[in-house]
Amino acid sequence: MPESDHQATTGAVSGTLRTLLRLEGLTLFASMTLLYGFWGGPWWVYAVLFLAPDLSFLGYLAGGRIGAIVYNAMHSYMAPMALMTAGFGFAPPLVISVAMIWLAHIGLDRALGYGLKYSKGFAFTHLGTIGRGAPAGKSLTRR
Repeated sequence: MPESDHQATTGAVSGTLRTLLRLEGLTLFASMTLLYGFWGGPWWVYAVLFLAPDLSFLGYLAGGRIGAIVYNAMHSYMAPMALMTAGFGFAPPLVISVAMIWLAHIGLDRALGYGLKYSKGFAFTHLGTIGRGAPAGKSLTRR
């Protein structure tokens, strides 16, 4: 199926653009993790906070629409970038550390194919369908 047909039927990016977005995620993860190391943040804080954005899964207890809103709020670049910017100007170093960890988490999620969610359900993302709801052979593997 041509890329444009795939996108029209699934609402997800595909092909080379999907690969580029996943590589951007990997770059963000690696960059923020290295920057955190150079920054000198404690690695135990990184380990404790790295999976914290995934607590947003709890939003799905209120249904697909609310779940997608909560998940996307915690997995969008906007809040951690605002936090990092504010941290450089007005806040203690821990604020910048939290922002770097949060961005690293989002980057790894994107690299693994976990995109922003559609309200149709957790498996439907802007990077394609994931998990059991994905077409055969097309979940978090190559498309």
